[in-house]
Amino acid sequence: MRQMEFKMERAELLDTVKEGERLSVKESALPNSYYYTLEHAYGMSANYGVLERLKSTEGVVRDVKETAKGYFVTMEFEE
Repeated sequence: MRQMEFKMERAELLDTVKEGERLSVKESALPNSYYYTLEHAYGMSANYGVLERLKSTEGVVRDVKETAKGYFVTMEFEE
């Protein structure tokens, strides 16, 4: 299992994303890395190198939290 964190920019999305829910992710490429966006643009991941790319396109929400730095969704992927 692999976990990744996605940052949400809008507080109203905290009630939209629920623990245990399955969500799809979309991979996007930068010149030297990749990043992932949760379906419906709920959140965005950090940048990952070529060797760190996701093999899955769907994961399960494990945690939704608010911190001093913002709102975060932790996803778990079968890899």
